[in-house]
Amino acid sequence: MNEKLNISSSPHVRDKMTTNKIMLYVLIGLLPATIFGIYNFRHEHAWILVVVTTFMAVLSEYLYERLMHKPITIGDLSAAVTGLLLALNLPPTLPIWMGALGSVFAIVVVKQLFGGLGQNFMNPALAARCFLLISFTGRMTYFVYDGITGATPLAKLKAGETINTFDMMVGTIRGTIGETSMFAIIIGACFLLLMGVIDLRIPGTYIVTFVIFISIFGGHGFDPQFITAHLCGGGLMLGAWFMATDYVTSPITKTGQIVYGVCLGILTGLFRLFGGSAEGVSYAIIISNLLVPLIEKMTLPKPFGKGGERV
Repeated sequence: MNEKLNISSSPHVRDKMTTNKIMLYVLIGLLPATIFGIYNFRHEHAWILVVVTTFMAVLSEYLYERLMHKPITIGDLSAAVTGLLLALNLPPTLPIWMGALGSVFAIVVVKQLFGGLGQNFMNPALAARCFLLISFTGRMTYFVYDGITGATPLAKLKAGETINTFDMMVGTIRGTIGETSMFAIIIGACFLLLMGVIDLRIPGTYIVTFVIFISIFGGHGFDPQFITAHLCGGGLMLGAWFMATDYVTSPITKTGQIVYGVCLGILTGLFRLFGGSAEGVSYAIIISNLLVPLIEKMTLPKPFGKGGERV
């Protein structure tokens, strides 16, 4: 009887899933896209950029916490996830020092200066990508595949050129290290779904909203090839499954997650169809991250006795 009446502080509902385990699962989920990207861009030595960017993210967190006399948290693997995600969002020809600079910006400026894990207001990897894109536009938009430079499939699609959607699904195209292979990304996403790390609510709403938007405003109607090209091209799949689902920067309420996914789909469609760039996923996720407090305020259930309805 005494055990049943045991009183403890909140939270009263606990789970065996730890931050360390979640981040480990995310790293494992990113492995298919990482391995394929390293192989796909082997002539550009993409593996060096992946290793350096990930290492610098971990080192930046360690040094900052050591200098600030804070507990060392690199063991939770969140810095490694940030560094790897940033690397997968970079073109394989980017100078190594730029990737390292991006890691420092992601960890120190976006994550640690706002209080560390759980306090950052936007996805650190995407914030660093946008920082590099603004600072070094030429290098961040220089894409090579098999030693040949040229436009990405999305840029060709926007220009009205014909593209090979099967190559886009496989990933043998120009792009960033981890975004090209839809198959590899989906394999990793399925692993996270099976492990219970993510669910379909955010990525599903995001993708469906985006498909509806480009079907209405894309000028091609419900054209399967046009839709497939947009889904496979750019960072939409990588962003939908691995960055939009970030626990810290996405809503906690179920209704809020759906609203969040709708915002992502509409913003991505606006940027891709009417913006100056062929992409738009990074900016769509960052802007939606900033809208999360408002979304949660609008969708947070009211407690009973304070305006909530009787169950």
